[in-house]
Amino acid sequence: MLSVEDIHSYYGDSHVLEGVSLAVARGEVVAILGRNGMGKTTLVRGLIGFTPPRQGRVLFKGKKRWNLERVFALFPRLAARKAHPGDTLAGGEQQMLAIGRALMTNPDLLLMDEPTEGLAPLVVREVAKTLDELRREGLSILLVEQNVPFAAKVADRIHVLSRGRIVHSCSPAELLADDEVKSRYLGLGS
Repeated sequence: MLSVEDIHSYYGDSHVLEGVSLAVARGEVVAILGRNGMGKTTLVRGLIGFTPPRQGRVLFKGKKRWNLERVFALFPRLAARKAHPGDTLAGGEQQMLAIGRALMTNPDLLLMDEPTEGLAPLVVREVAKTLDELRREGLSILLVEQNVPFAAKVADRIHVLSRGRIVHSCSPAELLADDEVKSRYLGLGS
């Protein structure tokens, strides 16, 4: 679905991404983890063309159909609040609205940058259930996240980004068991 090959991205003369390569298969959730300032958002910006890489390739392909009825079936709370302006919705409902709007473009790949930031634990669990359902429907997802337990729960594979490079790749279970990687790159104690 998505293939990122040796991309290098810059802000001015600052070399932010230094040879990042990864792939996302159809129906797979791949998480990118890392501390602030390590290049996660720059990666997403590069994939959507806001900060195009100066070197390397990004390849993409696929198809899917979404409509308002399917979005409301996925998020019944949005259906119940459809008469309310988006800025009056609660934080979790706004995240559902953002995902629903993205799905209405009928994507083959959903790029998510910190979807759980600022959300209550109950809402985070709802977002996790939603991502599981989208995966079952065959949607590919590239998830940039700092919430390690959430990412480990929803992802099929995890890449850890540090100083513009992927420094570790593994399964979620392997990451959860690796105290050295969690401490060194994600700032988590054992």
